[in-house]
Amino acid sequence: MTEETYLNLHQSEGIACQMASRILAAFISSGQLNQANEDELVERSAKLAIKLALKMDRMIQSDNEKDDRI
Repeated sequence: MTEETYLNLHQSEGIACQMASRILAAFISSGQLNQANEDELVERSAKLAIKLALKMDRMIQSDNEKDDRI
C-alpha cells in the first residue's frame, strides 16, 4: 500500500505553495522542466514564491497591520 503524506499548513504557507506551483507550472509550460533539472526547478520555484511573498508583505499594509500600529 502507498504511504500517504498529510500536511497541516498555515494560511500563508498554503498561499506560498500555490504561488510556487504556479511558477513551476510556468517552467513546465515553457518546456524548461526535465528529469535532470526537476529538483532544481522545484527549489527555484519555492524560493521565488517566498521572495515574492516577502516583497509583497513589505509593500502592502493590511487593515490589521494598520490597526496594530495605532
